Amino acid sequence: MLSAVVLTVVSAVVVTAVGGPAPARAASPGRAMWLWNRADPATVITWATSHDVREIFAYVEPNVAASGDLTRLKDLKKRADRAGITLSALGGEPGWVFDIAGARAWQKSALGTKLFARSHVDVEPYALNAWSTDQAGTVAAFVSLLDALQADDVRPLEVDVPFWYDTIPAESATLADAVLARVDAVTVMSYRDTATGPNSIMDVGADMLLRGGTAGIRVRLAAETASLPDCPYCTFFEEGQQRLANTLDDVDVAAAGYPAFAGIAVHHYGSWSTLRDSP
Repeated sequence: MLSAVVLTVVSAVVVTAVGGPAPARAASPGRAMWLWNRADPATVITWATSHDVREIFAYVEPNVAASGDLTRLKDLKKRADRAGITLSALGGEPGWVFDIAGARAWQKSALGTKLFARSHVDVEPYALNAWSTDQAGTVAAFVSLLDALQADDVRPLEVDVPFWYDTIPAESATLADAVLARVDAVTVMSYRDTATGPNSIMDVGADMLLRGGTAGIRVRLAAETASLPDCPYCTFFEEGQQRLANTLDDVDVAAAGYPAFAGIAVHHYGSWSTLRDSP
């Protein structure tokens, strides 16, 4: 049975200089971040601690025992535990949609290390040619993949999703609903560089927050920091560290009223840690 964890954010009330009540900023549920590279564990955890990161999606190669990376991951786990940071096993290839056996083997290998609290899967079926030639078949295969991964291990399964899955038919509803029915949490790739208003993080993320609330599934929003020349409004690469921090604080406030809201993930350590301090 899927777990349904609801994160409640409580806003304090302060008194203004003229005596009237005004809402304070909501307490941050903390950040998460993707870690795709073999970065030094000590440096990663120091960075994470200083930026209120409470969960790291750490990439795990297929057959991790033979990859030569197990020692580093064990060190990362030891340091993360000391810092109170959760590690999730990150993996995913578009081809997993039609290679469920490969995806299951990855999860068995990754979770078999006993280093990770859950699986965090980034599988993007729309990157396949089959998405254009047979979208319905590709969607069905993707849904079957999620079923298989969920059934294979009792630990939670979280998946990355684009914000527009509500526009894709699946089963009797949408792909957004089909995903939420099969996982324990989602991270929405709500990649925009403003908090609220048209075409903002909240604007594109609100639909999944609402659906997650109905389904009883945790929903994280997400921000991008890598250079995206074709979509500069999708990333904070141009805006820098302080603008990113301020905007994410604003999202915490704006999203606090959604019961499903579980915080914000930043993509990814490699670009976030090298993001310039100011424009």
